[in-house]
Amino acid sequence: MADTIADTRRLFSKPQNLNDAYGPPSNFLEIDVSNPETVGVGRTRFTTYEIRLKTNLPIFKLKESRVRRRYSDFQWLRGELERDSKVVVPPLPGKALFRQLPFRGDDGIFDDYFIEERRAGLEQFLNKVAGHPLAQNERCLHMFLQDESVDKTYTPSKIRQA
Repeated sequence: MADTIADTRRLFSKPQNLNDAYGPPSNFLEIDVSNPETVGVGRTRFTTYEIRLKTNLPIFKLKESRVRRRYSDFQWLRGELERDSKVVVPPLPGKALFRQLPFRGDDGIFDDYFIEERRAGLEQFLNKVAGHPLAQNERCLHMFLQDESVDKTYTPSKIRQA
């Protein structure tokens, strides 16, 4: 009985000071997907999304970055991570094939509601992937998040912490 009481006692923790409560977080990684822009006409029309990253994690070379990507770039990133990493990669929001059919009476994949739904799904996908410690070591993730353009002919490799 005495052992049971000892196991349930409250652990005493150090009191929190103002710096702990209101200072910068020890490690953070913030990724926002925003500002969708539809460009092109007809069959060459597509939507791009702005990806903003802020972090203090030492593995990222830039502490703040801003790039634009389209859905096919997200598909490429997911495929690279599935092939080259030990990470279980979450699904992307769907391709929406039904929305691409002609004569629908709406804007299909360029409808504002659909674009917003996809934007939220892409943001959720990126935050899950980029928050995974093993994925953070993959060159494809760094290129996707921080390089102006995605070099799809790159050589897969791991990033070494500085």
